[in-house]
Amino acid sequence: MPEGFPGAADGHRVVSDSPPRPRELRPIVRSVAGVPSFLVVMATLKESRMGPIREFMEKHFRHFNAREALDAARAYEAHLDAGGKMLVSLAGAMSTGELGIILARMIRAGKVHAISCTGANLEEDVFNLLAHDQYEVIPDWRALSALDEKELYDRGMNRVTDTCIPEDVMRHLEQRLVDRWAAAAESGERRFPFEFMYSVLDDPDLPGFYQTDSSHSWLLAAKEAGIPVYAPGWEDSTMGNMFGANVKLGNIAHHQCVKTGTEQFHHLMDWYLDNNGEKQGLPSVGFFQIGGGIAGDFAICVVPSIIQDLQQETPFWGYFCQITDAEVSYGGYSGAVPNEKITWGKLSVDTPKFLVKSDATIVAPLIFGYVLGD
Repeated sequence: MPEGFPGAADGHRVVSDSPPRPRELRPIVRSVAGVPSFLVVMATLKESRMGPIREFMEKHFRHFNAREALDAARAYEAHLDAGGKMLVSLAGAMSTGELGIILARMIRAGKVHAISCTGANLEEDVFNLLAHDQYEVIPDWRALSALDEKELYDRGMNRVTDTCIPEDVMRHLEQRLVDRWAAAAESGERRFPFEFMYSVLDDPDLPGFYQTDSSHSWLLAAKEAGIPVYAPGWEDSTMGNMFGANVKLGNIAHHQCVKTGTEQFHHLMDWYLDNNGEKQGLPSVGFFQIGGGIAGDFAICVVPSIIQDLQQETPFWGYFCQITDAEVSYGGYSGAVPNEKITWGKLSVDTPKFLVKSDATIVAPLIFGYVLGD
């Protein structure tokens, strides 16, 4: 027998425990000048697409951050269904948090078409692939003393919240990359950071070192799908630090074998212009931002740069969602509300915008699971 809220007998609404029936999704944005946005008319949910995650979210995610997450998931799906593409940005330590388990599925399912991430996320996906079983998890990490932290340092265990990454895997990846960097510098070849990483993943002997299911690697999925992975500020990562050190040591002839951040931005401009849907009459590229920081701002700035700096018309981003626990603060970017981006020419008034104030390691898998039909 379905149970209701206390007071149901007094005429208050009763909430049923039975699975919801497929229904028409409600509009996410209003029409503009009498012309419905492509998101106003949304697809009907099919029984075959109502997996347990979708069913749970449709039943329980009704208000507050939960409602915002559900609306963001519905709009993400509607954006793809209308023919739009999606760029995902990764800040924080999402790779160490093993977001790749579901992000790799999203990429392989054709629901992610480009990535912008920190250099740390670029390399830490490979660290996890090669040394997963050597990681240490410290559940009560808040109770660690300074001496406890020193003991971890002495053992070569680099802590990221509750997870410690072994130094050995960093040196393993460094050696594979130094060989490639040195050869490229010698031959005059130049590549982006992600292209060097793709080359490492192509090593025929590498699978012998895997310590986790390779289907959990989002970078491997991105390589297989042939999508670009931008890593702004790559020098601020372990491999970026090691690259600079190896040039100084003379192991690599010069710095020019790794393409610069501005060259990455140039490439992103070309990618956006090729994929913004304008010629095909499709929605513009969507932007799904996990966290904040350089991974997000680097990529989202491509639109105002094309319009203002290239003096070339292009559609604004066609969808925007950010998951963050950052608060609006004194000049901070990560906690800024989406509407602030209108003033910078990144989003339009009519861009569907969602801001989920929560832990991305919890919310992102739920939204991705919804989009995948889980």
